[in-house]
Amino acid sequence: MSNLRESESGTQEKPGFSLTKAVEDVSQHGFAQTEALKEKKKTLTSLQATLSDIRRKCKMAEQELRSKEREYLLLESELEDLECQTKVLHGRCVVISKENTELQMGVTEEEEKACMLLARFNAYRGIMEGHRAAVLHAASQTEAHKELEEKRALVRMLTQKKEELRKDLENPNGNTVQMAKSENDALKREISERRETIAKKRELVQKEFETHTQMKKDIEIQNRRFEAILKRLCCQLSRAQAAHRQMSTDVYHMERQLAELKGQLASSQDSASPT
Repeated sequence: MSNLRESESGTQEKPGFSLTKAVEDVSQHGFAQTEALKEKKKTLTSLQATLSDIRRKCKMAEQELRSKEREYLLLESELEDLECQTKVLHGRCVVISKENTELQMGVTEEEEKACMLLARFNAYRGIMEGHRAAVLHAASQTEAHKELEEKRALVRMLTQKKEELRKDLENPNGNTVQMAKSENDALKREISERRETIAKKRELVQKEFETHTQMKKDIEIQNRRFEAILKRLCCQLSRAQAAHRQMSTDVYHMERQLAELKGQLASSQDSASPT
């Protein structure tokens, strides 16, 4: 109203100024404000679309982050399983080493037994030689003061026994030689069987040792592979977290800009509304 009064007074004072000109100016000013408001609405719509897209990307990043965390937990579980398998294999190695030690002790004992049996055989042979020598000595040491008949009978008996023993020793099929041969053959067979058993056990221990070595190499390769995968996933997780933080920061700045634009829009609407 004051403007109209001033314009009316100005019209009365200045005949060159018209009311139509003032209305056109007001209309142009209103049209300019309307166009500016439309541009701000377009900007607001674009910012809202950008904000929606950023929120969608944030959700996708969160889903990917949760997926990476699940993969990380699975890898941790697999790593624990591998550690358990490593402990089991280590236990098997200890058992195999213990069995190897016991086998070596058994081999030593068998060798000692074989040596003892050979010593017994040699002792038996020495006894037989001593017995023969004793017979010869007894035959040669007959005393003259003993009765002749006893000495003759004793000499005959000793001579007969000596002859039988001599024949038995000279005969390859004699009882003494056959007993000695049979005992010697039995000892040889037993020693051969024990040696074959020891060789088989040594071969088995060698195979177990080679299997254990291969399994240990495989476990080391698996551990290195899983450690590399774990490091790569940790790096990916760190990058995803950094991207998530950056997106959160961008969303926060966008929301602040949106709030500022809404405030500017509200102030523009207030200034454009008639009083």
